[in-house]
Amino acid sequence: MIEVTGLCKKFERSVKQGRKTKKEEFLAVDRVSLHADAGEIIGILGPNGAGKTTLLRMLGMLMTPTEGNVRIFNQSEKELLELTEKKAAIGYLSGNTKLYPRFSIREYLGFLGELYGFTKAEIEGRIAEIFQVLDMQGFADNRIEKLSTGQMQRASIARCLMADPEIYILDEPTLGLDILSADAIIHFMKKQKENGKTVLYSTHYLEEAQFLCDRIYMIQNGRIVAKGTPQALMEQTGCSSLRDAFHAIYENYADNVRVQEKGGNRI
Repeated sequence: MIEVTGLCKKFERSVKQGRKTKKEEFLAVDRVSLHADAGEIIGILGPNGAGKTTLLRMLGMLMTPTEGNVRIFNQSEKELLELTEKKAAIGYLSGNTKLYPRFSIREYLGFLGELYGFTKAEIEGRIAEIFQVLDMQGFADNRIEKLSTGQMQRASIARCLMADPEIYILDEPTLGLDILSADAIIHFMKKQKENGKTVLYSTHYLEEAQFLCDRIYMIQNGRIVAKGTPQALMEQTGCSSLRDAFHAIYENYADNVRVQEKGGNRI
C-alpha cells in the first residue's frame, strides 16, 4: 500500500525574454495526494509532459520530492520507515531500464537471486514461475542484447518480479509492444492484483486502462485534475468510454485555465 500527501517537485528551466534568457522555477508535480491499496491497479493518465514520469519516479524512491511525503506499507499494513526497506518493497519499470546485455535472461535472474540471498532451489523455482507467468520459456536462454522490444520489456518485468516486491510501479509498460507481448504484461498485472500486490502504472492506451484499472488519477501540469473509477469518470462526463471521458476532462481543464488567465470566473 502507498499513501502520498502534498507531493511536489520543483525544477529550473530556461525562458527566453527577447534577446535574453533567464532561469525560472516551475513545479513538475504540484501538491499531488493519492493512495493505492493492496490488491489494486491504479492508472496514472495524462498527456505527454503532464508530470506522470516525475511522479512515478518519486513514488519509486528514485527522485527526492521538494515537498510532501510518500508512505509505504507492507501487506501486513506495517509502515516501512527505512529507505532501503522502501526500495526493496518496490519493483520499478521504465523505458530507461537497463539490463546486462551479454547475460541470458535465465543467467541474469539467477545473478539477481544470488544478490537477494536466495538459495539455489529458491532461485530455480522463482525463475520457473516467472517464465510461466510472462510466457518467456521460448527465449529464456537468449542473450539480452538479442531480444526484441517486447521480449526486452518482459525481461525487465522479470527483473522486478525476482525480488517479489509489494508494489509495482510501471511507466508505460506496454508502449510499442505487439499484441502478444502486451497481453502477457496485462496478464502479469492482473495476476499481481490477485496476489494482493499494489500496481501503479501510466499508459496512453485508454482502452487498456478502462479494462484494467480499479481507479484512475488524471494529471495535467503536475496536478490531479480528475480521479475515480473508470465508470465514475465516464458517468461524470456523460461518456460511454474512458477515451471520450479523457478528452472531455482535459478540454474542460484547458477551458478553465484560459478563463483564469483572462482573470475571469468559470461559470
